[in-house]
Amino acid sequence: MAIEAETSSLGNALVVLGAAGIVIPAFARFRITPVIGFILVGLLVGPSGLGALAGDYPWLRHVTIRSPEDIALFGEFGIILLLFSIGLELSFRRLWQLRKLVFGVGAAELLVSGVILGGVLLMIGTLTPPAAFGLGIALALSSTALVLPIAGTRSAVGRASFSMLLFEDLAIVPIIFILGAFAPNAAGDNAQLLLTTLWQGALVVAVLAVAGWFLLPRIFAQAARAKDPELFLAASLLVVIVAALATATVGLSPIVGALLAGLMIAETEYHGEVEAITAPFKGLALGVFLISVGMGLNLATIARNWSTLLLAVVAVVVVKAVVTALLLRFSGARRGTAAEVGLLMSSPSETTLIVLATAYQAQLISRATAEFWQLVTAIGLTITPLLARVGHDVARRIEMKSADGESDDEAPVARTVIVGFGRVGHTVAELLREHGQPYVAVDADIDTVAAARRDGFAVRFADVVRPNSLDKLGLEHANAIVLTMDDPVQQLRMTRKLREKYPDLPIISRARDADHAGALYRAGASDAVPETLESSLQLAEAVLIDLGMAMGPVIASIHDVRAKMRHDIMTKGALDREPRIERLRPNPAGEDA
Repeated sequence: MAIEAETSSLGNALVVLGAAGIVIPAFARFRITPVIGFILVGLLVGPSGLGALAGDYPWLRHVTIRSPEDIALFGEFGIILLLFSIGLELSFRRLWQLRKLVFGVGAAELLVSGVILGGVLLMIGTLTPPAAFGLGIALALSSTALVLPIAGTRSAVGRASFSMLLFEDLAIVPIIFILGAFAPNAAGDNAQLLLTTLWQGALVVAVLAVAGWFLLPRIFAQAARAKDPELFLAASLLVVIVAALATATVGLSPIVGALLAGLMIAETEYHGEVEAITAPFKGLALGVFLISVGMGLNLATIARNWSTLLLAVVAVVVVKAVVTALLLRFSGARRGTAAEVGLLMSSPSETTLIVLATAYQAQLISRATAEFWQLVTAIGLTITPLLARVGHDVARRIEMKSADGESDDEAPVARTVIVGFGRVGHTVAELLREHGQPYVAVDADIDTVAAARRDGFAVRFADVVRPNSLDKLGLEHANAIVLTMDDPVQQLRMTRKLREKYPDLPIISRARDADHAGALYRAGASDAVPETLESSLQLAEAVLIDLGMAMGPVIASIHDVRAKMRHDIMTKGALDREPRIERLRPNPAGEDA
């Protein structure tokens, strides 16, 4: 028996590792999310796929997984690691900034979607009110494991999605207790038990936060001194497991503890190292979870009930997408952001399966009802990447129409025009916005424009290569124009045309090196900034300082190099003044560059 169990475990490990080694690179080659690949692998090797033939063909036992429970534990650990990695990308300050989205839009989305879905189920089915609304709340939950890897947490879409998902994760405990309270044989002390869990959970979270504040820097400092990556990994996993067990012990979800562990480490200077070390484990564990989702799909059952299942999936997706989008618009989000988040959050969640199991155990729903909605949930999880793609395309079209409308109706204003919205243009726009300076940016990449507009930047689609493409921006009223494109020939051509047409317009251009800067000055640029100069000088300064050189001589030599560069640009550009190439940060010696 022990040998058989060991063989089964090795077979499961072979399937999972083989899936990770084949699915990820294969789907990446075709630019398809591996989420679908993992789910299809689970469907293929699961109980309703090749696993059903393992009795007739014994060799299939080594390459199939016959029961979802065999890898359920690893899937749960994958979600825990996912929430831990998300916490590493956040901070308590960012969470405080998101409080209105978390407890405002997040709470409203869960309650409104749950009530609408529950009301529909109550009208068309034979469920009792507690069962219908409990099922509605379960279906209103969205997938943390799938949504956040797709959306991230930095963009406007990511911030909105994360806020609502965070509230849902916090709401799981009261949802489960409330369902238990409505069970036919429920005891009368469920409310007291819920209150006890909540205050104990708050106490545990506070204790973990205080302990982490004092202990984590010391723990990771010891690991850093040892210069052993394994110690970092061991310390990270220890923190995650302790935090998850602590919250689970008092009845809270273990993912709350994992998120808190990530937040605590994010406040230390070691978060980058921890994030890099744990990243491979997160991806593999998430793959295990997705395989378990695929194993929950039964093709025979789907074929028998395909019309009902299709109607149920569409109804859930439409209700959640519309409610989420409307709530985000009401809270002030852009139309493109609201549409993309609505579709991204429209499918059910892995936690829906937990709530369904709780409702079945509480005898609120029958086994057949639970199995039907488990299939709906599995199908919803499977199509989540497709919904994300559709949402992205819809948001892009909405933002493009919005940009076209603004360009037609907007009156000319004095502002800075930024051509190109890559990393350089983004930084320039961010600083202009921070200092209250009006600007508009243009870019020829539709996806870049749509993403920037969703993040609140004033960016429009325009291909500056086309003749007269910049005329619609009112350059005759502009304060300045900034050329950030990484195309030297195009920059020179545009600089000449702009100088001929607008003799008094300040033209500031990104330059590759001193030769390019000189050519830009000759073409009529007001200022040309070589992008390699300061990065090279700062790199050289750091090297010399780390080699033990005195600060004074190092700064003096850097000043000499900068002065020589100014002179070269002045000569090549036929200038009657020195170009403005100066340090943006004060130097330690307090000297002028």
